[in-house]
Amino acid sequence: MKAEAVQSVAEKVRDNVGRVIVGKEEIIDKLLIAILTGGHVLLEDVPGTGKTMLAKAMAFSLDCKFKRIQFTPDLLPSDLTGIHYYNQHSGQFEFRPGPLFTNVLLADEINRATPRTQSSLLECMEERQVSTDGKAEVLERPFLVIATQNPVENQGTFPLPEAQLDRFLFKLRIGYPSSEDGVAILKRFMENSPLDELEPVVTRASIAAAQEVCARVKVHEDLLHYIVAIAEASRSHEDIHTGISPRGTQALLKASQAYAALQGRDYVTPDDIKSLAVPALSHRMLLRGGSRLKPQSAELIVEKLLQQIPVPAEPDMPVR
Repeated sequence: MKAEAVQSVAEKVRDNVGRVIVGKEEIIDKLLIAILTGGHVLLEDVPGTGKTMLAKAMAFSLDCKFKRIQFTPDLLPSDLTGIHYYNQHSGQFEFRPGPLFTNVLLADEINRATPRTQSSLLECMEERQVSTDGKAEVLERPFLVIATQNPVENQGTFPLPEAQLDRFLFKLRIGYPSSEDGVAILKRFMENSPLDELEPVVTRASIAAAQEVCARVKVHEDLLHYIVAIAEASRSHEDIHTGISPRGTQALLKASQAYAALQGRDYVTPDDIKSLAVPALSHRMLLRGGSRLKPQSAELIVEKLLQQIPVPAEPDMPVR
């Protein structure tokens, strides 16, 4: 498979999700990037903007197992990971897998669960495995967590810990639709939900092949220095206590490679990096004083850093 084939795979998924979601092509593309890089996505917005609908439409477009968890304050870590139970017929302890054992996991309203339950996702998101009773159970690939959360100002929410936020490739806001899109949504859902008619358009093998292509997309060394310069600038910023970590730079690099492949290219350009820097980096910074940056403030700081740091000239022959 080549970059052009990745572009074709992306178009199939984009068109299929577009049958349900109106006017959010950029958000759909970023979900595709997460799938192609093995990353995870956090969707944050007020209730009713289509977060859950978007996650379901993306999952149903892939020929993968899908499970949904509604996070509540009484949810326990074992409700996610599963448990070992004693089977009286066999006389042995057996493992009963929890909903984490899937390919696409919709963690709905993740910040309504307690920090203890939220943290149970850390291992599976990073290591692609679940440890229970001292035994590690490997998760199938691909494995994608699409988490939704309401703004932290809402009642009954628990802010996600910094360590878990850093494990999301992107933090995205869907936003309200335009007037024209709002009318289109009403017409589309007037009689029935198009989500019920969605069929998979991409196989698991195609996803794996596309992931390999994205990992081979070329990146010039000047662009690697550019990504590191963005991170270093955040660490010395007067308003930032904790800047962008090496995990953040790796996330931006992998996302840029996948974005280039979506465009049918086998090399990364500076514009690829600039277009993804805000959603990939803004949620990874901590404001001086210990409080998490407000989304708008964090995004504004990343945008200013991009304006201040010199952009490397696009090379004629990209190498890695």
